[in-house]
Amino acid sequence: MPDQTIAQALLLGVLEGLTEFIPVSSTGHILLAGHFLGFKSTGKAFEVLIQLGAILAILSVYAARLWEMLLLLPRDPATRRFVAGILLAFLPAVVIGVLSYKIIKTVLFETPMLICVMLILGGLVLLWVDRWARKPRYTDITTFPLSMYLKIGLFQCLSMIPGTSRSGATIVGGLLLGADKRSAAEFSFFLAMPTMAGAFAYDLYKNYDLLSAADVEIIGVGFVAAFAAGVLVVRWLLGYVSRHGYALFGWWRLLIGSLGLAALLFWG
Repeated sequence: MPDQTIAQALLLGVLEGLTEFIPVSSTGHILLAGHFLGFKSTGKAFEVLIQLGAILAILSVYAARLWEMLLLLPRDPATRRFVAGILLAFLPAVVIGVLSYKIIKTVLFETPMLICVMLILGGLVLLWVDRWARKPRYTDITTFPLSMYLKIGLFQCLSMIPGTSRSGATIVGGLLLGADKRSAAEFSFFLAMPTMAGAFAYDLYKNYDLLSAADVEIIGVGFVAAFAAGVLVVRWLLGYVSRHGYALFGWWRLLIGSLGLAALLFWG
């Protein structure tokens, strides 16, 4: 395999880890970077499968809390309610993701112009929501109403349009429904676990027969890079948004979306 391809996989893996848990659209960044780098992956599987690294990153950071929840699950009603809330939020993505898988991978993933537009629109929404003066009603992710979990899950489905951002959609949904900035981000972390694991498993199932040894090698490189970068971001993000909010990410989306549009219009 050419060293250039390995270097591209490494770069895209780092990009995945850095952007997966912040509301800027990791998939949008990877698809745009891959477009301009000339990076090709079988069935666009690389862009989805390297998310396993990000999944393991968040699992490693939250390992102690997840283990505690597992021990409490049989006897603690509050823990069972929170797990039920995560499953409720996850459900819409299962249904819509399976039904729209083909159009997502063959049409939306192949439309860089759409990604840039969604980055810009999402940036404007994020800036507006971040400045929206509303006193939060919920600061603890384990006490959201069950209906709120489901509604956040519906917001998450917007992220099936690349450039929207899975974390961005869930965070905006949480903020609009009354969560404070920290809890909106933290619930996005928990919802990422089943959502990303499900996307990984389904994409692997759909593309397993198409993947070669070379594909496995570059996916492995991207996975390791995504894991390392993801751990750093997860450890940093909650403290940052508690103090500073989401404006930085909104401006970043506007910058990348605008640069991407300019590059597509002038260079293709």
